[in-house]
Amino acid sequence: MVVIRLSRGGAKKRPFYNIVVADSRERRDGRFIERVGFYNPVAGEGEEGLRVVQDRVTYWAGVGAQLSPTVQRLVDTAKAKVA
Repeated sequence: MVVIRLSRGGAKKRPFYNIVVADSRERRDGRFIERVGFYNPVAGEGEEGLRVVQDRVTYWAGVGAQLSPTVQRLVDTAKAKVA
């Protein structure tokens, strides 16, 4: 199954997450199919904390990819900012 989930990066105590499309059998930070955005929970003032490529997320969801609960929440947040 294909999932859209977070892949952790960044330094210790400074998390940075890529939003990726991956096979569910791969490791959390392992191989992925496509990067569709990022989430920086510790973004400072004036820095972009969340970016989601909505059309690619819509495409992957349309062909059967499942969104993790956290990614679903972030996608909904990104949609609310745009609208």
